[in-house]
Amino acid sequence: MEKTYNIVELFSGIGSQAAALKNLGVKINTVGTSEWDVHAIVAYDMIHGGTDIPADIARMSKDELLEKMSHYTFSNSGKAPLEYEALRTYSVESLRYIYTSIKRNHNFVDISALEGKEMPDGIDILTYSFPCQDLSNVGAFHGYNKGIDKDSGSRSSLLWQVGRVLTEMKDTGKTLPRFLLMENVPTLLSQRHKKNFETWIGELSKLGYVSKYYQLNASSFGLPQNRPRLLMISVYVGDDENKKSLTEDYFARKSSPEDVVNDFHTSGHYKAIKIRDLLRNDYRNPIWFEEAVECTPNDTVSRRKIWEDNPQIVLEGNIINPEIDTIRTITTKQDRNPNSGNLYFDSGIEGKGKFRYLTPRECMLFMGFKDTDYWKLKNNNVAFHKGDQLFSRDKIIRMAGNSIPVKLLEGVFWQILQIDKLMDKDDGCSQ
Repeated sequence: MEKTYNIVELFSGIGSQAAALKNLGVKINTVGTSEWDVHAIVAYDMIHGGTDIPADIARMSKDELLEKMSHYTFSNSGKAPLEYEALRTYSVESLRYIYTSIKRNHNFVDISALEGKEMPDGIDILTYSFPCQDLSNVGAFHGYNKGIDKDSGSRSSLLWQVGRVLTEMKDTGKTLPRFLLMENVPTLLSQRHKKNFETWIGELSKLGYVSKYYQLNASSFGLPQNRPRLLMISVYVGDDENKKSLTEDYFARKSSPEDVVNDFHTSGHYKAIKIRDLLRNDYRNPIWFEEAVECTPNDTVSRRKIWEDNPQIVLEGNIINPEIDTIRTITTKQDRNPNSGNLYFDSGIEGKGKFRYLTPRECMLFMGFKDTDYWKLKNNNVAFHKGDQLFSRDKIIRMAGNSIPVKLLEGVFWQILQIDKLMDKDDGCSQ
């Protein structure tokens, strides 16, 4: 019988984790998520759940929806809480989509309010990609320097909420997740943050986990994007010395990032994707032309400097630059210096520059999502305020920039699947 994995995605975003497991052919049952950004909440549901609104929610009035949602802490920016009075200004249609997603994806919303006793039993894989803004170089530039210090109040310190939830699960007699997968920036290993990170690994060990971390890059897994990341697999062994030995032996054999990369390359799931495969620059397609125009800045001195200072992915004549085989990291904003790279593009519109940024669709594609995922958002877009849609250009780019490269996750999940096979084989031999 094909195995179904019960998964929980904390800091779930738009669901790179679920997408990766599905791409590996894994049957999943999402038993929990945690995401407070209202745009990502709905996007997750449309990509992975559905676009329909159940009849009972469709019948709810705005006041009824607000009452149901008054118990949650949301965010419009992904960084700061959304005041309840601001939520009251949202359209009833957008509130129905948000509440539908919460119910359909078992979304706990704010992890700070999640108690261990609320967590489901029988979790196979729990993922946590806590905010990196207080760890990343970009964050440091903007003055975010509290890192993951406990009780610092930083967004990145939400890591410790994961530990609190796991501890509460154990204390209330719930079974702990069999596998954990952490994703964040490699800066966790820097002198400023490593002691905190080692403390975190120690806390997981006390809970019964054996952990192994790897510095990996999305470009090694087939995506043409330079996106270095730190990922850590934690395997629950409890007091079982045999499982502990088996896990430690496995990690000893798979000790380097190259081992993880090579395993994925021979898995049958690896595919080398080229930049040209992901760009939508055939402007004979009116939709792609319109998207390109939307991402073309006005012709100003500062914008010309963005063109000069950043990689020129596409040159004049719509020629892909042969010197570029990977783009820079997709960030939450493209109209910036530095950015992920730019494309020569002459829209013929007076006052517009002769280049464009990556479009929202392209940003999603470079993260490993599909055209169909993008269309689910655009075809079901709703206004939460008059003239302000849930999935505007900038909101989609932000959600893509906050995501995890899907192919990178496939490579790490592949390791978890191999460990699980060993566990199953060991259990079978011991019976």
